[in-house]
Amino acid sequence: MLNLKLNRKMAQLVLLQRIELANPLLIKLRKIFGRHLFSKIFSKYFINVKELSKKYSAHMEKELLTILPFLRQGQKILSIGSGLGGLEIGILKKFNETDITFFEKNYISSKIKYGWDNENKEGYNDLSLLENLITMNEISSNQFSIFDTDKGNLPVKKYNLVISLYSLDYHYDFNIYLEYLKKNTDENSIIIFDTIRYEYFKKIFNQVKIIKVDENTVHKSKRIACRAFK
Repeated sequence: MLNLKLNRKMAQLVLLQRIELANPLLIKLRKIFGRHLFSKIFSKYFINVKELSKKYSAHMEKELLTILPFLRQGQKILSIGSGLGGLEIGILKKFNETDITFFEKNYISSKIKYGWDNENKEGYNDLSLLENLITMNEISSNQFSIFDTDKGNLPVKKYNLVISLYSLDYHYDFNIYLEYLKKNTDENSIIIFDTIRYEYFKKIFNQVKIIKVDENTVHKSKRIACRAFK
């Protein structure tokens, strides 16, 4: 069972990344005062850090179960838009010979919209906090690497598994990473992400499998596991 202990900065970041973890009071404050004040004030000073730590840990444990059948010891994994890395910490604890590469933004937008962004300009992460949480959970530094995608110079390697939960093709177009993924995966690599256009990806991949369906969200998305670009 994951037991991720967050400090206040981490808890605020988790709330901005996972708004579904907000309690009813925070949801009400966001509706009344708007997203800017919520992002800057209420998400920082009106949170219960211990409560958010428990909720986040349980949520990441649940997410881990959805992708567990695709995980193996010794894999090279690419995580795009991981947030604070709770899911990936769970993976690295269960599969300690696995290597994870993180692709992330390193800034927090002044007004977080949680919508679709064609250019992938919206960001809500802090790479120093991401690294701190990973190392706090006794993950060796040789098990992971973190890249700020806005700086370019992305690594060239063959990934066995790519995971991007509620990020790639959920908030921004899959095509942003299409060429990179084609060059850095092979016919056996699996790419897992959430999308509202499941049928479209049957044109892109030879194999597309639904592994989770979200009917209780605004987007009504499907989590799919894809293999082998056409």
